[in-house]
Amino acid sequence: MDRRVVITGLGGLCGLGTDASSIWTEMRQGRSAIGPISNSEIHELKGMIGTEIKVLPEHDIDRKQLISMDRFSLLAVLAAKEAMRQAGLSCDEGNAHRFGATVGVGFGGWDATEKAYRTLLLGGATRTELFTGVKAMPSAAACQVSMNLGLRGPVFGATSACASANHAIASAVDQIKLGRADVMLAGGSDAPLVWIVLKAWEAMRVLAPDTCRPFSADRKGLVLGEGAGMAVLESYEHAAARGATVLAEIAGVGLSADAYHIAAPAVHGPEAAMRACLVDAGLNAEDVDYLNAHGTGTKANDQIETMAIKRVFGDHARSISISSTKSTHAHCLGAASALEMIACVMAIQEDVVPPTANYREPDPDCDLDVTPNVPRERRVRVAMSNAFAMGGMNAVLAFKQVQ
Repeated sequence: MDRRVVITGLGGLCGLGTDASSIWTEMRQGRSAIGPISNSEIHELKGMIGTEIKVLPEHDIDRKQLISMDRFSLLAVLAAKEAMRQAGLSCDEGNAHRFGATVGVGFGGWDATEKAYRTLLLGGATRTELFTGVKAMPSAAACQVSMNLGLRGPVFGATSACASANHAIASAVDQIKLGRADVMLAGGSDAPLVWIVLKAWEAMRVLAPDTCRPFSADRKGLVLGEGAGMAVLESYEHAAARGATVLAEIAGVGLSADAYHIAAPAVHGPEAAMRACLVDAGLNAEDVDYLNAHGTGTKANDQIETMAIKRVFGDHARSISISSTKSTHAHCLGAASALEMIACVMAIQEDVVPPTANYREPDPDCDLDVTPNVPRERRVRVAMSNAFAMGGMNAVLAFKQVQ
């Protein structure tokens, strides 16, 4: 039996807000959180921009637990707890083995890594703090979500750069469809506003000096941000049996690889992933109303993504409302497509397409409807979310209104 997978809870935090509702409110209005980075630990990078979470929400995580958590893990736990609260779920001895988690992470614990570097090589210490290793490992976010929520089913991390969250969600869908779990927490988290990470991206010459302007002719690159997004996924039967409010159904997944270049994008991989997603969802191109683009704001990425969309959707490409919410929350790497999942689910819930913020000039190479600057009210029955990672790892999800 092919089990349907639905979303019953959302959680998130990023520069736009510290809960999913606040994030959506800002996204919907096209208000950008991009601004100067004020983190005192990276004072060497004066003038750098990004999206920071200025103040974390209050929480009840035990101090003894906190000392073993890097920032990206803490963000994942806070988002997961919010999603579980909205879903009205909790674990106990009777059901914990049927609850799991998959958390996508692009960079992981570079905050802990950099602190260890400063302590050892610059400070002359002979050892790091006790938990440096386990704080830094990319799988730590999934581990901490599991421990904080008592999840004893399938738990693991997914690491595929900018597509990590979509890969994590796709993997969670598989666990439910295969009958290994009834409930999965799935999403992504990253905290890349660390000196060494920012310097690495700066060296690649892809960072914008002012802001992120996806698809605009005067775009100058991407902007990095921190954040996390998580969703509660359930089998439809499990959600219906407990009378849960269903926000959307995950209709399909499409995965592909470019097998081309470690950093440069290609058109064939994204095209293949979108086509595979439509097939998996049993959808025609004409069924898609909204597409949350990968839309990083780099010259090559936006142009190639536009080409891929045209190849997949043909004439219907001009009827789809497209936007890149990275223009508001920036590129949160492993968390990016988790935040974009929130945009897709809420677009379906409210029949509103969030805009591409900061848009100024039409680009003849990016000539589709990118919903510039102003939200658009329209019927959204099906939304797709693109995530195309460095190294050519592509993951596309389709969400639909539950009938």
